[in-house]
Amino acid sequence: MNIWISIIIAGFINYFTRLGSILAIKPNKLGPKTKELLNYVPSAVFPAIIFPAVFLSNEGNLVEFNDPKVIAISIAFLFGIFTKNLILTIISGLTSFWIIIFFV
Repeated sequence: MNIWISIIIAGFINYFTRLGSILAIKPNKLGPKTKELLNYVPSAVFPAIIFPAVFLSNEGNLVEFNDPKVIAISIAFLFGIFTKNLILTIISGLTSFWIIIFFV
C-alpha cells in the first residue's frame, strides 16, 4: 500500500509541475524568435531518447553495425529523407526491423 501512495504522490507532483509551466507561459506573450527557437526542442529531444536505445546494448556498450536495430533505423532514416513523411518513416523502420528479426 505504501508504494501506491508514493506512485500517486509522484503522479500529482509530475502533473502539477507540468500544469504550472503551461499556465505560466502564455503563447501570445512569447516573441517570434522564442517561438522559432522552441520549434527545435522536439528535434533535439527525440534523438537523445532514441539513439541510446538503438546504439547501446543492455550492458552500455556500443552495438555492432549488423545489429537489427541499427539496420532498421538506417533504412528508416533514408526513407524519411526521401519521403519527408513521419508516418511512412515509422512504418518503414518498424517493418524493416520485424523483417530482419523474424526472417533473416
